[in-house]
Amino acid sequence: MREITAGRTLVKSPPELWAVCSDADLLAQHLESFGEIRITRLEPETTVAWEGERASGTVRIEPSGWGTKVTVTAAEEEPAVAEREPAAPAEPVVAEPEPPASAQSRRAGFFARLFSAGRGAASQPVVPSEAEPTRAPQPPVDTAAALEAALDSLGQAHRRPFSR
Repeated sequence: MREITAGRTLVKSPPELWAVCSDADLLAQHLESFGEIRITRLEPETTVAWEGERASGTVRIEPSGWGTKVTVTAAEEEPAVAEREPAAPAEPVVAEPEPPASAQSRRAGFFARLFSAGRGAASQPVVPSEAEPTRAPQPPVDTAAALEAALDSLGQAHRRPFSR
């Protein structure tokens, strides 16, 4: 497990940064490179421990001179190697033949399709019910760049000041 740390002083108040970092949905917006984020531990107004699909880590907040020192740490998770049983082959699906080009050009209008939607199973596509969804392999994350991007995002103003 490799641990990477990035830190900088942001010109925001500690309570403002704490409000963002202690909310899982808001924190996930800044750490989106690591997949779905959930908060595992909170130390009020100082530390947030988080876990994602690709890494886990902490966000530390400390008051500092003209701003707030924020240190983000991420420990990359090593991919788990699990042996899976081969899936049973799916039953072949017989697709309906496509209508000739002249029939496609005389396609029913919007309202005809809207009101005929519930009138028969022939218009519904055939979908195999036992097919297991395949998950695309996730590309590797440049952890250092992702942490720097998170700090950049945390330091930006996300609302227009003095607006209603």
